[in-house]
This record gives sequence, structure tokens and C-alpha cells, in this order.
Amino acid sequence: MTFLSILCALLIEQLKPLRADNPVYAEIKSLALRMEVWFNAGHPRHGRLGWFVMMGALMLPTALIYWALMHYGLRLAAYGWNILIVYLTLGFRHYSHYFTSIQLALNAGDEAAARALLAEWTKQDTVGMEAGEIARVAVEKSLITTHRNVFGVFFWFLMPLGPACAVMYRVAEYLARAWNEPEHMRNEAFGQFAARAFYWIDWIPARLTAVAFAVVGNFEDAIYAWRNFADRWQDEAIGIILSAGGGAMGVRLGTPAESAARVLPLDAAMVDTCDSEMDALPGEEPGVRALQSTVGLVWRALLLWMLLLLLLSGAVWLG
Repeated sequence: MTFLSILCALLIEQLKPLRADNPVYAEIKSLALRMEVWFNAGHPRHGRLGWFVMMGALMLPTALIYWALMHYGLRLAAYGWNILIVYLTLGFRHYSHYFTSIQLALNAGDEAAARALLAEWTKQDTVGMEAGEIARVAVEKSLITTHRNVFGVFFWFLMPLGPACAVMYRVAEYLARAWNEPEHMRNEAFGQFAARAFYWIDWIPARLTAVAFAVVGNFEDAIYAWRNFADRWQDEAIGIILSAGGGAMGVRLGTPAESAARVLPLDAAMVDTCDSEMDALPGEEPGVRALQSTVGLVWRALLLWMLLLLLLSGAVWLG
């Protein structure tokens, strides 16, 4: 049932992609905002309580409906419920139009349009970015979005609570951002638990995604980059995924500033060390071709995941 649920959800999403601003997501965002208002009293324990209440409010009904359908023998309805939850939690096509449009704009030499699309997608300042930097940021955003919207959901959907765990993963990812990234929430105690909880929830999926990228790409360079350069990023999971993904494609991801901030002291004498470390990265600087390589890497990793799910489902069915 797991494999067929994911397969059907993917096929439905290809035919009718779920918009990122759909009513279900809007309600979850509204609930998260209300939780912040109700529970945020400036102490970490309030963030912990709000996180658990939010999770319970969304996971408990999801699990109960699935359990009730299975308990009363309504397997077809339970199968439909699984497909619905996977469809709502997956996001394979949520932002693909941005990536495709940026690729087309860069191929046409229209860097201004590519910068505008990238700014709309990433919500960051893209003024003055050249084609190579636009491509790099688009590749990085695509790899992280694919992991969090697809592969992370796959992993947690395989857990015993199935659809409830998939909901947990996507909501935990959203709360880690919504309660920490906005200007008014940065450095507040309320969001600390949400960030830490998602770190542990994503610990295994992030590494499995990196392994998948290595398997379907250049394995040696991916593992080399993962082992030696993942700590350039302040976010450990992002560092693992981008270093492995970049190595798998033969593309250098990340910026020198990130490396210097994480590895080197503020000493002018260390500049040469920073430069030599950057030169040691495998691959070439990202360009327009890196966008096409990213598409291929993601699809190959997706096929690998689906093959593993099929084999696992077959083993369970035969057993």
C-alpha cells in the first residue's frame, strides 16, 4: 500500500500540481500563527508546549482516521486516505515552475528575468547577481526543496504511523522556519525547540538523501565533498545535502564567505588557507548546464527511492 500510495500521489501531482498557497497550507500557517500568539511568553518551554499542541492537533486526527478505516476493514478508503495525505505533504511540483523558468531565462540570456524569478522564489536580494551565481542559488534551493518536500516525506511515510508521520515531518519543517526565520522571531527563545526538533527529525532523511545523490551521481566526489566540506554551512543538514549533491554533479556549491565563517578565524593571514580550501572542492563553478544536471540528479534519486520502496513493499507482501 505504501508504494502504490506514493506512486499514485506522484502521478496525480504531475497531472495537477498542488499550489503552494492552497487552502490547506493556509490553514496550517494560520494555526501556527495562533499558536505563537497563544503560547509565546518568552521562554523555551512555551515553544515546546506550542510545538506539541500543534503536532497533536494535526497528527492525531490523521492517525485516527487511518486507524478507523483499517480497523473496520475499509482498506480501499484507507488507501485513498494515504494518497490524499501524501499528495498534500509532497511538494515535487510546488516550485518547479520557478526552476524551469529560471533555466529558460538563462538559456535565453535574459539574466534580469532570471534574477526576478529567483528573488520571488527565494525571497532574497538578487540585484547584481551574474548568471553563474543565479544558477548556483537556484541549484541549491532546488536540492534543499526537493529533499524537504519529497525525500524526507518518503522516509517518514514508511514509519508505522505512515500518514501521521508524513504530516509531522512537513509541519515540523514549517515550524522550524516560521518560528525562527522571520525578522520578529529571530533569536527568540520560543522557536528554539522547533528548530532543534526538526534537526533530529531530519537527521536520518538528510543523510539518506545525500547517499541517494551519491549513488546516482559521481559517488567518489560526492562522498569526498560530504566528508570534507559539509561543515561550511551553519545548518548541518543543508551542508550534507549540498556538498553531496554538488559533488555528485561535479559542481561547486556554497560560497567562500560560508567557508570562512565556519572554519577560519578572522585573520587576514588565513585568506590563502581559505582560497586553497575552496580550490580543493571537486567540480567546476556552476553555470547554466548545472541546472540541467540538477534535474537529472533529482529524477534519478527519485527513481532510486521508488525502486527501493517497490522492493521493500514486495518483500513485506511476500513475507
